[in-house]
Amino acid sequence: MEVQMDGRRALITGGSQGLGFAMAKRFAESGANVALLARRPDILSDARHDIESATGRTAWTYPCDVGKADQISGMYEALARDFGPIDILVNNAGSSQHGKFEELTDQSWQDDFDLKLFGAIRLGRLVLPGMKERRWGRIINILNIGAKAPKPEGAPTQVTRAAGLALTKVLAGECAPHNVLVNALLTGTIVTEQVVRRHDRLGKNNTLDEQISEEGKRVPMGRMGTPEDVAQAVAFFADARSGFITGQTVFVCGGTAVG
Repeated sequence: MEVQMDGRRALITGGSQGLGFAMAKRFAESGANVALLARRPDILSDARHDIESATGRTAWTYPCDVGKADQISGMYEALARDFGPIDILVNNAGSSQHGKFEELTDQSWQDDFDLKLFGAIRLGRLVLPGMKERRWGRIINILNIGAKAPKPEGAPTQVTRAAGLALTKVLAGECAPHNVLVNALLTGTIVTEQVVRRHDRLGKNNTLDEQISEEGKRVPMGRMGTPEDVAQAVAFFADARSGFITGQTVFVCGGTAVG
């Protein structure tokens, strides 16, 4: 199915690298106008250049830490002025902070909830009035399989992801009468910058490619997923032809068992 998003305006958090960049590029290829949020202006600038070179479409970028309420409000004023009303919101910003429960501080918990949960809440409050008025909208929350199958030492990140899943269900029910659809994707083992950082941190003797191959063997499909695998699923949810699907959770995990 060829995804068509001609003229739709999509806002993607964590959009400068990895999953967010792949989604933004896929959306632009399908005719959408894309705006990317991320914390680092230099990486955002590279992402904009790469998307525009690959697709021939303009990309908008806004430096913003979505874990900070004041930065969201300031960014959104500029976004509304320059980019226009949002049709599609992809909440993708996140991190993989985890550790032993007794060693996690209040600040560790607060930072994780501010970034992943309250970032989605605050942006949702901003975009939903316009979506409801126009009677068309998509909110897609990017979580991971830890939201359904948390592991020991998976806090705070997997607890926050579970909260994001509950938020998805709540919003889906409230927004359905307004033709605003809210869904979640739960990702499994994906090749992202986190894999690169883990390889560097562990100082393994094998190469990065060897580590990716090794980790992929633990996935039933025999490989790690790619950002493009996730972007294809997100694009389906953003397409107008998914217009009767809301409140759903789709696993992009290569068959990994989830309890």
